[in-house]
Amino acid sequence: MIWNPKKESMSRDEMHSLQSARLHATVKRVYHNVPFYRKKMQELDLEPGDIQSIDDLSKLPFTTKQDLRDNYPFGLFAMPKSQIVRVHASTGTTGKSTVVAYSRKDIDIFSEVVTRALVSAGVTAEDVIQIAFGYGLFTGGLGLHYGAENLGATVVPISGGNTAKQIQLLQDFGSTVLACTPSYAAYLFEALQESGADAGALPLRVGIFGAEPWTPAMKAKIEEGLKIKAFDIYGLSEIIGPGVSVGCDAGEWLHISEDHFVPEIVDPTFLKPMSEGQTGELVFTTITKEAMPLLRYRTRDLSSLNYAPCECGRTNARMSKIYGRSDDMLIIRGVNIFPTQVESILLEIPEAKPHYQLVVDRQGSLDTLEVQVEIDDSYFSDELVELSKINKKIKHKIESVLGISVILKLVESKTIARSEGKAKRVIDNRQI
Repeated sequence: MIWNPKKESMSRDEMHSLQSARLHATVKRVYHNVPFYRKKMQELDLEPGDIQSIDDLSKLPFTTKQDLRDNYPFGLFAMPKSQIVRVHASTGTTGKSTVVAYSRKDIDIFSEVVTRALVSAGVTAEDVIQIAFGYGLFTGGLGLHYGAENLGATVVPISGGNTAKQIQLLQDFGSTVLACTPSYAAYLFEALQESGADAGALPLRVGIFGAEPWTPAMKAKIEEGLKIKAFDIYGLSEIIGPGVSVGCDAGEWLHISEDHFVPEIVDPTFLKPMSEGQTGELVFTTITKEAMPLLRYRTRDLSSLNYAPCECGRTNARMSKIYGRSDDMLIIRGVNIFPTQVESILLEIPEAKPHYQLVVDRQGSLDTLEVQVEIDDSYFSDELVELSKINKKIKHKIESVLGISVILKLVESKTIARSEGKAKRVIDNRQI
């Protein structure tokens, strides 16, 4: 089923025409209403009339998270605060919060794209959706909430955390859809096992997971554990929130609502546009947002694009699952490393659990990488010989994939802190 066939299945020529008209209107809007963009465009000797079609997109300046912080809190608003009906913001753990704004029309668009995403995942008005994304300034909870209500599904707005209550409501309310981060879904399965509950006895059938990169192996692990079909939902608050793209039954690619968000892939170093199929940094331009449109926003997420029509009937551009983030990439002794590489290795090893942490340090002038891995209780024992064999096997696999030597530390189950939100995979002590 497709929620909006007119927009999700239009021809490439129709999409090109629609995007061109909306981009021109957006550029005109920000030029006249946002001093930041007017200055940026003037520095490039650009006027709104120079942007006539989507083919002119590469002429426009990029926008970064730092630009949002520099204009904190309301410097990028394109309309008076009297017309703003909601604001969201990041937690600001690495600096000032990034504030985003919504007009009433923006909220309607937000609901629309999330509804499309839910329908793509097979959710219907008959479902009970338990939303374990955080509510509040984070866009995840409210984004899924409004989209589910727009679809007509029954919403259980439990928010994140309180795992015992999550399990109780899954059982008592008969929730058929779970929405949360993939790391929390894995944690929830672990808690279900400990409580003695049978995941297979739950009515749960669909998982909508996002807000952090996760591997196909992690997806398979969650699907097997919770007895569900898992779907990847992608979004970021700066663009609108969850619902920018979502997976479908036809494969691992995620459908982008590109009538609202125009994607590009650029080289993360030189910022030059890359060809279809090439992996680079994902960039989005919003072409329908009123309150706070963004031009060529650098997401820092690494992905690739596919413009071929999908077997599911949707023709919108598709993006690959996020491989990692350019700003999360670790450079250890000249080698580029992503946490998801370690995750994919561990999920292939029966003795290891899907809970790990990377600790980066520096001894003298040499960077070191310690990989802490939880071992399943059934394998963890006082037999030093057996633990040594397991350590050697895991260490060899990690080093052969990463291409560098690592310090492997096997730890008992539940030693690594669990997260009810985004998992913290890396501790980089070089920055302290």
